Amino acid sequence: MKKTFIIALALLVAGASFGTAEAAKDKKKKKKQQEIEAPIVDVFDPVILRSGSDSLSYAAGMMLTNGLTEYLQRQLKVDTAYMADFVKGFNEAVSGVETPQQIAIRAGHQIADQVKNSMLTRMKGDFTDTPDSIIEQTLYRGFADAIMGDTTLMKVAAADEFFKAKQQYNQNVRSERLIKVGRDFLAENAKKEGVITTPSGLQYKVLVKGEGEVPQTTDKVKVHYEGRLIDGTVFDASSKHGTAPATFQPNQVIKGWTEALTMMPVGSKWQLYIPQELGYGERQAGSIPPYSTLIFDVELVGIEK
Repeated sequence: MKKTFIIALALLVAGASFGTAEAAKDKKKKKKQQEIEAPIVDVFDPVILRSGSDSLSYAAGMMLTNGLTEYLQRQLKVDTAYMADFVKGFNEAVSGVETPQQIAIRAGHQIADQVKNSMLTRMKGDFTDTPDSIIEQTLYRGFADAIMGDTTLMKVAAADEFFKAKQQYNQNVRSERLIKVGRDFLAENAKKEGVITTPSGLQYKVLVKGEGEVPQTTDKVKVHYEGRLIDGTVFDASSKHGTAPATFQPNQVIKGWTEALTMMPVGSKWQLYIPQELGYGERQAGSIPPYSTLIFDVELVGIEK
């Protein structure tokens, strides 16, 4: 009796195990069939994409990265080997949870970009062709010391006063040098054959003698021209603005042009040598540096009445 019960129990357990295995096999087969027949979106992680809105949002996030890698490389100089660090910074920023340290570091990056790519460039330009120059790393050291309140080498007020005095001195030196270069050029140019110097200091040379009417200051003239610096650099030309001649009144341009145009008969072509006093003087005019002596080839085509 006891032996018969044990055999029956063993058979029952074996049958149950077999039935369980078959059920698991059928369930796995059914799940695989469902995965094959399901929409494409469901092959993603079901924890993330549980609805159409989830799928839409995920796709939108991916879409926002179109062209981003190239932008990060070219514009922000990000090494793509550190994209995980970029993602870490991105996630920290969008989470809205920032530590005071993170805020300070990000602010440091922003200010560094402004100093390096804007302020430093402008300062270096102020001291170009002068006895002094700006040294980047020393500037950064002074910046950091001032922020940290370290006045061991120089006090902030004294630094401000010293910088402004040096800036003015160097600008004066550069201005005097540029003025001298222009004056020396004109002095030598005045000795050349065909060059005429007027009482104002304007110099000109007649290339083509015109026989037409001479404009008044309020007439509207039509001219072709090319302007260049004494080193030969072309800074403007009427041909850059189309094939038609430029039109304007002689009293609307620099003094050197006004004087020349009111002496030129229509049909003339002159080469003008304009001292800085009759040009743009101490002003920077586009690509024309301050105190520049200018050379123009000017052809007076006509007068509009």
